[in-house]
Amino acid sequence: MLRGQRYFRTTEVCRMVGISRSTLLRWLSSGALEDTPRRDRRDWRLFTEADIKKIEDEATTLR
Repeated sequence: MLRGQRYFRTTEVCRMVGISRSTLLRWLSSGALEDTPRRDRRDWRLFTEADIKKIEDEATTLR
């Protein structure tokens, strides 16, 4: 929790949504999802609950 906002790391998000890390990274690099601008001091991505909702929406979209 930072400044009243809870953040999640890539591995946590993937576990919550039920996708692999490589799938999430592929969606981010292809532009299917907008990459998060938030990073920790190790330069690891930090996702909010709103970001997770967008990832869930992408995971359940039929193409």
